[in-house]
Amino acid sequence: MHATNTIVTSKPPKTARKPRNLRWRVVDIVVASVIGVASGLIFFAWNTAYVPLSAPLEPLLPGLQALLGGGWLFAGVLGGLIIRKPGAALYTELLAAVVSTLIGNQWGPLTLVSGLAQGLGAEIVFAAFLYANYRAYVAVLAGAGAGLALAINDLVLWYPGSAAAFATIYTVSAVVSGALIAGLLSWLAMRGLAKTGALGRFAAGREIRADV
Repeated sequence: MHATNTIVTSKPPKTARKPRNLRWRVVDIVVASVIGVASGLIFFAWNTAYVPLSAPLEPLLPGLQALLGGGWLFAGVLGGLIIRKPGAALYTELLAAVVSTLIGNQWGPLTLVSGLAQGLGAEIVFAAFLYANYRAYVAVLAGAGAGLALAINDLVLWYPGSAAAFATIYTVSAVVSGALIAGLLSWLAMRGLAKTGALGRFAAGREIRADV
């Protein structure tokens, strides 16, 4: 009998994937707060610009004014993209609404209700992807979610009993605005900040460095 030699090839052991830490750090709270406050100041400027900008849109096609809604939606999406922790989108959008309310605007305390709804709209999308996917299409979906929340909130609080045509145009316009302004532009802004090195302590910054 002839002995046969068998060659056994052993695969190198797989390295265990480090579990993601979804707990907030002090730096997360600080940066999220900065995003929220800065966004609230931008909201204040947008509150003033909204009236003259929306004036030609309403007679053109009632409901089309919601195309400007994205100017109030980016805080939650940007916060979610940078912090990448549960509650980040809700926190930054709501804080921006608080700042806008304290400074003063034409909608008063109901701005807080809007901020809560819009922040939840973006937060739900990030949660649906288990806070693990922050690609461009997820940012666009988060912006669209915030836009849908804006439309529902506004139709209930400010346009109750609206005709179906108006409600449809308003909702579609808000979703499109949220997707493009709050979603895509926030994703581009996040990438731009990361390339400067400003987000070095965040996954967003490390992700950009890995791509380079």
